[in-house]
Amino acid sequence: MFFVISIPLPVFMRTTFLFKCYKRSVYSIPGSKINIFAPVPTMQITGKLSNTFRAFKNRNYALFFSGQSVSMIGTWMQRTGVSWLVYSITHSPFMLGVTIFASQFPSFLFSLFGGILADRYDRYKILLFTQTASMLQAILLAVLTLTNHYAIWQILVLSAVLGVINAFDVPARQPLVHELVSDKADLPNALALNSSMVNVARLVGPALSGIVLGKFGAGICFLINAASFLAVLISLLLMKLPKRIPVLVKKKITSELAEGFHYVKNTPALSVTLLLLSAVCLLILPYDTLLPVFAKVIFKGDATTFGYIFSFIGLGAICGTLFLASLKPGTDLKAVLLTSTVILGISLMLFSHTSYFPLAMVFAVFSGFGAMAQNTICITIIQLNADAKMRGRVMGYVALAYFGMLPLGSLLVGWLSQQIGSQNTLLGQGVIALVIAGVFAHFLRKDKLNKEEIKGFSEAEDSVLEKL
Repeated sequence: MFFVISIPLPVFMRTTFLFKCYKRSVYSIPGSKINIFAPVPTMQITGKLSNTFRAFKNRNYALFFSGQSVSMIGTWMQRTGVSWLVYSITHSPFMLGVTIFASQFPSFLFSLFGGILADRYDRYKILLFTQTASMLQAILLAVLTLTNHYAIWQILVLSAVLGVINAFDVPARQPLVHELVSDKADLPNALALNSSMVNVARLVGPALSGIVLGKFGAGICFLINAASFLAVLISLLLMKLPKRIPVLVKKKITSELAEGFHYVKNTPALSVTLLLLSAVCLLILPYDTLLPVFAKVIFKGDATTFGYIFSFIGLGAICGTLFLASLKPGTDLKAVLLTSTVILGISLMLFSHTSYFPLAMVFAVFSGFGAMAQNTICITIIQLNADAKMRGRVMGYVALAYFGMLPLGSLLVGWLSQQIGSQNTLLGQGVIALVIAGVFAHFLRKDKLNKEEIKGFSEAEDSVLEKL
């Protein structure tokens, strides 16, 4: 299935990239250089509801969206099923962390190499290969589970295999959207539809998985995930793409990577924001590692309870997306970033020691809201402050920070919860979030992102998509 990062890095990057340009129309006054940025309602772009889905007039993108919609729901069903299966067998929060580490750390190790292949070879063919490989992985996982011939080490190995596949799938899939939209004016709308679809899948997938887990078991979740690949592969085969022109490589890979590293290091707005993002990914975002423990032990529930928790967090993420889309030009993004980090911290603290399930779900919504807004603003600040020629490499280091810190954080959270308990661990993560907000408040830029910087969104599209 298409890989999703719990907030999703592929998920929240797309949301981040467009939450400004998707919700604004730019009107140029004839004979003038003045651009007027006008906020528009959530379900409109130019005042007409049909324009909300105008990217679907591009046949290839409509096919891609259809297949991906099914794929994302299957992704969340399998992810939820794997976590529940591992915890049901081991009753160990640490093993939950190990499972997440196994599924994500390989993407960290091979993502740069996958990006190089995506730039040098046909992304369409790469995607056909990775999606077929992912389907085989899901089939094997389903067969082992349904025949009751599985062990923890087999689940970990298959999770690692999927992580390697995703290292090549994500860099090829992200820029492919650019090639699927023939009218580049529809590109912001296409990416905005993608981000909305991902968040809806995050809401629906775990809920469906909880129902299927409770009635049929994890094996059926994996089988549904495998079947959903047929929709993706069929949509890809039905596309009609122009012949790809090979890219002429002018520089060595190592020199381009080094150039990007020195640029980030010498640009405080980028380096500080990257450090903040890395700290949150390492210490805060792995809180979802403990959700199976809360579902089964704290709330005395089952797989359905687990699915509901994930779904309410997904609902909060959708609310966060809509909130960010409604921000006006000139909004102080630094203030929004710090506020969302504080909301995330407080909601985790309140959730940690709440045993009444309905009230805990309220805090789960706020945690999803804070996590989505916090990560989205981080990526937005990075994109707006990065030079147009460097945005691709800068986003590459963002992906490395995410894929590297999140699996390590999952291991840390899993180990710590065995020492002091899951509730105290989550409480500590909430406190750390508040500390991070306080510390970085002194280092982030104090000036507001103005309208001129917001214009950088449209300039960032091509560079980020082609070199992500």
